[in-house]
Amino acid sequence: MAPRFVTTIFSGAINWIRFAGIVWALVFSRNSLEAQTVQAPYFSIRCVDNETDRGVPLVELRTVNQILLVSDSAGWIAFHEPELMDRDVFFSIAAPGYEYPIDGFGNRGKTLRTTSGTSAVIRLLRTNVAERLYRITGEGIFRDSALLGLPIPYDGKLANALTLGQDSVQAVPYAGRIFWLWGDTNLARYPLGNFHTTCATSPMPGQDGFDPSQGIPLTYFCDESGQRVAKMAPDSQPGAVWLFGLLNVPDSNGRETLVAHYSRHLSLSEVAEHGLVRFDDKKRAFEKMVPLDLTESWRFPRGNAVRVDNKAGNFFYFNASFANTRVRADWSSVLDSKAYEALAYDESARAYVWQTARSPNTQAEERELIRVGKMLPEQARYQLVDGATGSAVEMHQGSVQWNPYWKQWLLIGTQIGDKNATSFLGEIWLSASAEPSGPWRTAIKIASHPNYSFYNPRQHSFFDASDGRFIFFEGTFTRTFSNAPYGVPRYDYNQILYRVDLSDERLGPLNPAAKLVQIPSP
Repeated sequence: MAPRFVTTIFSGAINWIRFAGIVWALVFSRNSLEAQTVQAPYFSIRCVDNETDRGVPLVELRTVNQILLVSDSAGWIAFHEPELMDRDVFFSIAAPGYEYPIDGFGNRGKTLRTTSGTSAVIRLLRTNVAERLYRITGEGIFRDSALLGLPIPYDGKLANALTLGQDSVQAVPYAGRIFWLWGDTNLARYPLGNFHTTCATSPMPGQDGFDPSQGIPLTYFCDESGQRVAKMAPDSQPGAVWLFGLLNVPDSNGRETLVAHYSRHLSLSEVAEHGLVRFDDKKRAFEKMVPLDLTESWRFPRGNAVRVDNKAGNFFYFNASFANTRVRADWSSVLDSKAYEALAYDESARAYVWQTARSPNTQAEERELIRVGKMLPEQARYQLVDGATGSAVEMHQGSVQWNPYWKQWLLIGTQIGDKNATSFLGEIWLSASAEPSGPWRTAIKIASHPNYSFYNPRQHSFFDASDGRFIFFEGTFTRTFSNAPYGVPRYDYNQILYRVDLSDERLGPLNPAAKLVQIPSP
C-alpha cells in the first residue's frame, strides 16, 4: 500500500505543478504577438488557443461598464473607447469551449494597458476537443483584423451580397468546385431576407491557393443586380422553401446533376408541399421535378447524403439522426420513391433488415423494444452512451462520413434535450462504427455551446487533411431554441467551422487502436 500511496501523492503533485504552469502561461505570458504594430487609434487584443497559438473566434470580452467586444475569425479585437484609452482596463473573458483562469474573487479576466497602436495577447485553455477555426457566413468575418490593418485571407472576400445570417448547410463537390446551399438567409435591407434557399460555390482545397484552415472564399449566386442573393428555389406560393439531402448523381445522359428534396413550409411543423428538385445550370436555380404526397415521410433524400460503395452495391445513405435510409446511386432509383429502403427491426426475425415497407426505427423505438424484451441490448444500433460517464446520448441531427485515418465511419451529431447538459441543442458528439448505419455505441463530446444552439452539424470530408487525421465540420450557431439573453453580435444565426485532430488522446475510447500521439498541427 505504501508505494501506491506515495505514487498517488507524487502523481497529484505533478498534476498540480502542470496546472500551475498552464495558469502562469495563460495569465502572465507575453510573446512576440504582443509587440505587433497595429493601426492607430486602436489598441488590439488577440485571443489565442494556448495549445496551437492560433487565434480563437467568438471570444467575448466585457469591460467593467459592460461594453461587449467579440473576437473576429482570426481572434482579433480592435478596441477604441476614447475615455478608456491609455488606461488599465479590466476585461472579463468568456468563450464556448475555452477557459481563462478564475481569480480569488470569482472573476475570469485580465487587466490590460490600452495604448493606441499596441497589442496584447490573451491565451485561452481549450476545453473542447474540437478547435474553432472561423465563421463561414455573415458580415464582418475578419472585421477587427481589417480595422487593425492586418492581413486577411483571400483579401477579405469571404462574404458578399450582404448576407448577415444563414441557416443549415448542405455542400457537395460539383462541376469541379464545391456547391454550398443554406436555408433561411438574413439580409441587411430587412430581417426577413431570402427564404427560398441561398447558394454559393468555392474552389476545392488546393485550387487557387484555397486552404480550408484559413477561410472559405464563397462566390454567391446573385440576382440581376449582382448585389442581392438569388432565390435558388423560387416559388410564388407563401412559405419558406428548404432543401435537404443534396446529392450529385449522373442523370439519364450521364451528366452530373444536383438533386435534393424540397419542402415548402408555412411553419416549422406545417408542410404545404414537398418533392424532388434538380439544379438547372442555365437557369442557375433549382426546379421542381418529382412531386410527393404529403403522407410520404421518408422515401426521399433527407438530412445529409453520403455515397457508400460496398459489397451490396452503390448507394446514397441519408443521415437525419442516423444513416438508416438509402437508395441505389443511380438516376432512376433516386427519382423513384418506391426504390428507397429503410433499416428497420424485424421482430419475428429478431434482426435489423433493409426493407421498403416501413420507416426506420428511431432511438426511442429501439429503447422501447429493449425495455419490453423484443430486442437484446447488444442488437441495438442507436443506444449511444457517453464514453466518459455512461449516460445516454439522444441525437437530434448529424452527418456520417468515411474516415481513412481511423478506417471507420464517423458520426458527428447534435444532442437534444439532456437536462444535465449546458444547452438544449448545442452539444456536439463524435462516434465511430465499421458501417455507415452503425451500430453506434460510444460517443465522445467534442464541442459545447453553453446556453446556445449549434444544430445541423455537417462534416466536410472533402476538407480532410493528413490522410483524414484532421476532420472539419460546421453547424448553425444561434440563440434560437435556447435561453440566451442576447444574440452574439455578427456570429448569431451563422455557420461556424471546427477542426478535430483524431490523434487527440481524449478520443481513445472510440478507437483504441489509433495512433494516439500528439503531433503538432500543420
